[in-house]
Amino acid sequence: MAGREYPDHPQVGVGAVVIREGCVLLVQRGGAPATEFWAIPGGRLRLGETLQEGAQREILEETGIVIRAGEPIFTCDSLVRDGEGRIRFHYVIVDMAASVEVIGMHPEKNRIRLKTFCKNQEGIVVLDGEALVSPPKAPTRSV
Repeated sequence: MAGREYPDHPQVGVGAVVIREGCVLLVQRGGAPATEFWAIPGGRLRLGETLQEGAQREILEETGIVIRAGEPIFTCDSLVRDGEGRIRFHYVIVDMAASVEVIGMHPEKNRIRLKTFCKNQEGIVVLDGEALVSPPKAPTRSV
């Protein structure tokens, strides 16, 4: 059985586009392909999982956030060849729409860097995960 590298068939990757209050959650990838790139959180679909179940599991494992995965909103192929032209990685990636259900801590979270990217009138603002992964603050009233 082939592994992630030099597979004998395409692998299914599943991710979740998690948006809250106008911000999108990204994680810094820890492994190949695309090591250290900022990306939608996700990973490989396991045998017997639906796309929604896989996305929910991956996001919980990577971020500690419980999501509700909806319908697919983006699909693409990712093919990476080595210097000899052999296929090193081949993924079919399906990204799901997702909403935040519960924000918590998960033991594996410390391995992953999180950032939240928000767009305001001046352009893109990068936050260290605070806007999305922290519980929302209670509204304040001025007296």
